[in-house]
Amino acid sequence: MQEFTELVRTVRQNCHIADARFAGDNTLCVFLLKMREYYRWEHQLSFSSALSQKDVGSWLADREALWETLETEPFLPLPLADGPVDPFDSGTANRALLPQGYIYSGGYGLFHKPHFFIADLERVEKHDDCTVLISGHEHARDLTAPPAMMLDGTIYIRLESVRRYLWEKIEEAHWSKNNLAMERALAAHDFTDLNAGLDAMAEHESRTMILHERGEILAGRELGTGWETLLGRHGRSRAEFLLRAIRDIIADGLSTLPALIEAKNWPSLHFYFATYGGMRAEIYPQIKNAYRQSADEKSLAPLRDRLEADTPQWIALAERIVRELSAAGKDFDGRLDQLVQDCSSACN
Repeated sequence: MQEFTELVRTVRQNCHIADARFAGDNTLCVFLLKMREYYRWEHQLSFSSALSQKDVGSWLADREALWETLETEPFLPLPLADGPVDPFDSGTANRALLPQGYIYSGGYGLFHKPHFFIADLERVEKHDDCTVLISGHEHARDLTAPPAMMLDGTIYIRLESVRRYLWEKIEEAHWSKNNLAMERALAAHDFTDLNAGLDAMAEHESRTMILHERGEILAGRELGTGWETLLGRHGRSRAEFLLRAIRDIIADGLSTLPALIEAKNWPSLHFYFATYGGMRAEIYPQIKNAYRQSADEKSLAPLRDRLEADTPQWIALAERIVRELSAAGKDFDGRLDQLVQDCSSACN
């Protein structure tokens, strides 16, 4: 138990270091919203608990003061029984931890921000093309807690973070008062007991997240290593958002949406399009229009037809980007924008 306590302490320290380096990349509004939920998680408060502005403010000031002392500190190795392990070597760490009922991940996300977490292991699922590790209660995490990720061919589903993600999306929908897709998605679940409703929806939507991550594997095979090279070269820029959006569109066109359509999984389709936004919606609004037509007509044909027609075009776009822009210099952004615009127009 003492060894595990020391391991959790180390992972928390690495989380603090990552946050110290990258928390400032968020806009002030996003930062404050994330910190409120981080405070809620750290103090084990329910989603419905009212937060004291004074307490949150004091905690925030203390956390920022801590980060100021850690910004230049190196990440610490994981203190495991067989010796120290690099914090980004999740495979080695999990070979030691999974038999003990724990799960760990250390990897990189958007803008090459490091993410770390350690949690209780809920279960392991074996699929044809990958292993899925599903976690429960989290003992350490950083400010941003992705509910699902794929690392070295292994998919991680963080049920605690899935529940938090769902709660945040539900709250956003209540504020907007104009999200029919979300209303349809929520109507499929019983929220008489909030926690029970979130648990059930988290289990349901985690299947969609697995489909997306499996789509990432398929997209990776289609695009090859040249895509990752481009992504690394243009990190922390608008181009990174564009490249990631294109890959997401391809992943969902190859895996997520075909599977949901085949299963006639309307609740997950409603939720998918209720949360379909950002760069994906900007460059590929046609797919959401097809969903609206399908929902109105209560027929999946418009969505299926749109998907089957467009997915090959997005794959061809990605291949063209790698082929034509890998050696591009200062004109990369302009040429990328034009290629994306041409593809989007062709999907009309």
